[in-house]
Amino acid sequence: MSDTFENDAIQSSTLKSTDKNPSNIMPEKLTLDSSLQFECHPGVSCFTACCHNIKIILTPYDILILSRRLGITASKFVTEYTEPTYLEKTDMPGVQLKLVGEKRGCPFVTPEGCTVYEDRPTACRYYPVGMADFHEGGSNDAAEEKFFFLVKEPHCKGHEESKRWTIREWRADQGVDIRDEMNKEWLRLVMRRKSFGHQASLSEAAKRMFFMASTDLDTFRDFIFNSSFLDTYEVDPETVAKIKEDDVELMLFSFRYLANTLFGAGGMKIKEDKLKAKVEEIKERQDESLKKAEQEYKELKAERDRMLQERKA
Repeated sequence: MSDTFENDAIQSSTLKSTDKNPSNIMPEKLTLDSSLQFECHPGVSCFTACCHNIKIILTPYDILILSRRLGITASKFVTEYTEPTYLEKTDMPGVQLKLVGEKRGCPFVTPEGCTVYEDRPTACRYYPVGMADFHEGGSNDAAEEKFFFLVKEPHCKGHEESKRWTIREWRADQGVDIRDEMNKEWLRLVMRRKSFGHQASLSEAAKRMFFMASTDLDTFRDFIFNSSFLDTYEVDPETVAKIKEDDVELMLFSFRYLANTLFGAGGMKIKEDKLKAKVEEIKERQDESLKKAEQEYKELKAERDRMLQERKA
């Protein structure tokens, strides 16, 4: 792998945090065919312990699926079940599950297990297998190198169970493949922002747009169809039809839009007439600035000439 790369998604550490000690990540690169000894079930002594005192970051797809599961709007879900956070040591706003009760547990966990298990968040599905997805040169089109790693925390007794899998079998059992596909471009936005470091910061408007698109598709759809958006950007009729009715298509479209507006990525094009009008607007502002600078220069020169004349007198 090249010495220069963008770490586009380390799923386990980006979405879930129970312990800040990096030694919980085993120092071994695993492949899909690597062996894993692990099982979680009600008979394990630590059952549901990992659902307490934990930070679970929710992806846009998590919010979409969980709000559907509960039969409420995304905005209501975010208000009732989450609290604000910042994503992966950046200034990008996101949400995490709001823990409840004296034991600070996930709002969906009971002693019997998870009440939304079929639609549980992405981070819960990955555990204890994380995935690293590297892109050489920081380009979405560059060659990928993916590998997996094991998270082994002291409290987890699932590693002592006898059940053995390959990483491939474990991922299939947990249903993470669709999550990987749904989360990929959003995670890349977060990692791309992280790669810029603290020397750059997002504007407040950019933060609001990122948060809206990431947490509230209804409001984002309203932004698309009830503003000047479609008059400004070239969006083909087929895409317009899809994003008007299909929440998943709208979510994926929002990632393209955010990549373009926040980082200048391709995939979105401003209409030619709008672009020309913008160029003319900028040119007019520049012309006005030049005229103003010229006028200020003339005034300064006149003042200097006046002072010189006074000295001679």
